[in-house]
Amino acid sequence: MTHSQEPYDVNFCFPVPRSLESERVRLEPFVPSVHPPTFWELSSPHPELYDYLPFGPFESVDQFISTFIKARIQPNHGTILFAVFDKVELSPSLTPKPPSSNSGDAPSSYPMAGLLGFLNTSVHNRCTEIGFVITLPKYQRTHVTSNAVGLLLQYTLDPPSLGGLGLRRVVWQANALNLASIRAAEKMGFKREATLRWDRALPPGKEKGGESVGTGNLDVTPHGIRIRVTKREGDAKKDWVGRHTAMLSLCWDDWENGGREHVEAIIARPRGN
Repeated sequence: MTHSQEPYDVNFCFPVPRSLESERVRLEPFVPSVHPPTFWELSSPHPELYDYLPFGPFESVDQFISTFIKARIQPNHGTILFAVFDKVELSPSLTPKPPSSNSGDAPSSYPMAGLLGFLNTSVHNRCTEIGFVITLPKYQRTHVTSNAVGLLLQYTLDPPSLGGLGLRRVVWQANALNLASIRAAEKMGFKREATLRWDRALPPGKEKGGESVGTGNLDVTPHGIRIRVTKREGDAKKDWVGRHTAMLSLCWDDWENGGREHVEAIIARPRGN
């Protein structure tokens, strides 16, 4: 992992480098004045990216900025978002691009591949959570997600002597129906701890990511919506489905007993996610 030492003021509780980089991806703090138009242009044709997420899709880039970036990300000291850039041409060999002629490999020379970030970060408890993971369809099932997550794991769990924060615990939460997200976490070394039943109430439009609250047989529609004919009496949000959440973690002792080498090996692979 390499990173520039010049931080941005991103209102995060830990110092944040200007970038985190492997040979294949680059992460930059998501800047509202720079990154949203590109992300919106690339993601808006794919509302399915938000099927299992508690936010989105967004009707416009302005709504994305106002309701997500400015309302949820920026005000929270324990939350930060990163833009993910691919440094590899998506050829069959996945050969890294040659360095840019500009000093520092200007980020504009790399295509945006998605975003991810930290939330629920605690300086006192020495922990954080990786979330907001959105990999654009073109880059799914490639090196992008594993390299991006690997960089965040190195940055959080490595000790300061290796350029990290020396945290004790990194959490990954996923909709229990989102098996791809759970598999991605487990591939990086996360261990499943629990399923939080009826953890969240999801608003109308998020039916695919939950289960209706009621009695009778559970039916699954051709669109993957899980419904019960009889709604639960007295439920104030009877039209909101409930989400079960898979809780996984990767902790400092996992990291120092083979986890670091496991992630380094994944990042070094020439192929695969």
